Amino acid sequence: MDMQRVFVNEPKLDGNERKYLNECIDSGWISFEGPFVKRFEEGMAQLTNRKYGISVSNGSVALDTSVMALDLGPNDEVIMPTFTIISCAAAVVRVGAKPILVDSDPFTWNMKVEDIEAKITKRTKAIMVVHIYGLPVEMDKITELAKKYNLHIIEDAAEMHGQTYNGKPCGSFGNISTFSFYPNKHITCGEGGMLVTNDEALAERCKLIRNLFFQQGKRYVHEELGYNFRMTNLQAAVGCAQLERIEDTVEKKRHIGHLYTELLKDVQGIQLPVSKKEYADNIYWVYGIVLDDELNIDAKYMMENLSAKGIGTRGFFWCIHEQPVFKRMNLFVGEKYPVAERLARKGFYLPSGITLADEQIKYVVEQLKVCLSNAMK
Repeated sequence: MDMQRVFVNEPKLDGNERKYLNECIDSGWISFEGPFVKRFEEGMAQLTNRKYGISVSNGSVALDTSVMALDLGPNDEVIMPTFTIISCAAAVVRVGAKPILVDSDPFTWNMKVEDIEAKITKRTKAIMVVHIYGLPVEMDKITELAKKYNLHIIEDAAEMHGQTYNGKPCGSFGNISTFSFYPNKHITCGEGGMLVTNDEALAERCKLIRNLFFQQGKRYVHEELGYNFRMTNLQAAVGCAQLERIEDTVEKKRHIGHLYTELLKDVQGIQLPVSKKEYADNIYWVYGIVLDDELNIDAKYMMENLSAKGIGTRGFFWCIHEQPVFKRMNLFVGEKYPVAERLARKGFYLPSGITLADEQIKYVVEQLKVCLSNAMK
């Protein structure tokens, strides 16, 4: 087969996106004040069985907002995985609190729940749960620890639109839970984020934080410093159209994951994603693979070879404790998390977007096999 171009992700925008955007333009409601914002917030709250949805401009500031809304600050500690996007730790560091890191489970790639309790101190105020790549964290154990030690749960469900844990929606477990709508997410509006909660006071505080602490009746009198984290009506319109198809998106993602697994199950030298646990079937937000240690190559080498074949890939998260910006702050000095470090160096993901055709998946697998074979020589 001739070389073709397969992107790591392409959003699918062939539902009501154009119709709803035209409604925004025709009505003139393109700002945060438009009706699609409230509609999207209510839709995400319904999807996650929550009372309140609070839209923001992206998933990273959703984390910032959650940390500020919970009033975390200096001398507070927040337990989180080291194997995650930097936004999680950045939100904690920005308020002067300290991230306390946990290594990864080598099979699910999520935070190793068994290591959390030993990290809890008198300064611990919250556990930040991050569901990684397709399988949720074991939330029963997290909720038990939070109750035992009176801790908040911040649930980062950025990659889990439509996923469940023991039948309950991801995004329904935290005191406050967050989502991202970046283009590679199951629901996208280009950029955008959402917080969901059942706590009315938390919801109201999130609304104030995201909107410069404008107050009812005295708009330009500010009791605190807030931020402009608002989502536009244009973004929300796209989000509403995407939300309408979430079940079909999840079904397509699982089809992609199952086909990759079927085609790769006998291939030597790689670890495939866990297809299911007793609490959830993998949603395959992305289809990640991890190279065996016996292969004297890293993910970067394999990604470069696949790129030469026209195949887009992306590396796994780089560990929080190895981030140069945090090293310059003298954070995490001497800390080592071997599983997460291995995932960061040996892991990457294959094209996984919902526009992906079966023939493209087969092409990716064929070229991956060639690259692996060459690496083993």
